Amino acid sequence: MNKEICVELKAMPSLLSLYRKIFFGRKPGWDQQPLPHIRVSCPNVSVSGENVQQYANVCGFDFNGKVLPITYLYVLAFRLHATIFTHQAVTFPLLGMIHLKNSISQYRQVTVNDSFNIECELTSSQTTDSGLEFELVSKAFVGDELVWESLSTYLYRIESAGRRVRPPKASTMEWNEPAIWELSEDLGRRYAKASGDYNLIHLHPVLSKRFGFDRVLAHGMWSKARSIAELMPNIGDKPCTVEVAFKLPLLMPAQVSFGIDAAQESGLAFELRDIKGRRPHLTGSVKFHD
Repeated sequence: MNKEICVELKAMPSLLSLYRKIFFGRKPGWDQQPLPHIRVSCPNVSVSGENVQQYANVCGFDFNGKVLPITYLYVLAFRLHATIFTHQAVTFPLLGMIHLKNSISQYRQVTVNDSFNIECELTSSQTTDSGLEFELVSKAFVGDELVWESLSTYLYRIESAGRRVRPPKASTMEWNEPAIWELSEDLGRRYAKASGDYNLIHLHPVLSKRFGFDRVLAHGMWSKARSIAELMPNIGDKPCTVEVAFKLPLLMPAQVSFGIDAAQESGLAFELRDIKGRRPHLTGSVKFHD
């Protein structure tokens, strides 16, 4: 049975302390053992309207000064993710890890005036053809009410694992009049400043080349947030779950295309593709709660 570790924080950890551990801490690599069950919690977390506005501007949300974007609580949960990743019981580094999938459920709208109790758990891990996959579950409570939760699947790539896979293909959804977005080379830096996610592959070409990319990559959670911002006329204030899978890396600067299929029985389907509409960077769905 995996070891269980509980960390109860009195306040949200500072980004400076977390990134000092991420950039300068030395980790030997995966020790071939199942990952421990790690749970980190932090009570009475508040948000800054100014920070939310900066995030909304980068991601395309129409922020009214009160209601938080559906993805914003992920910014807070990410600090607890980083606390888990930098724990000594996790023997491999955060840098270069791949975010495969993310699901966010919002059970009611939350506001800048709410105070949140946030908890994150590293719940499971398994070895696949590509490496070590593991899941993080994040939850936000207002009082005792669960208002928001997220499930993220990550991959720690093992050099000798797997074989080269074919690039993913776009779905068969209609692609007649997609929205076109222009992504500037500095988008990664602007999103990092707004979200606190300073993974090096998103910041500068010189840094991203260390991980085999000629240009900087867009953050996966920016792609999801920008997609949801485009979907807000369809979502409104309805409780829902938004699931995405991150497909091909999105190198910037770039033009990309975004399309919605609103003909689904239980919700919406959407994709973010290259400018020609042939290859998907992100596929997703919205399911509304009864």
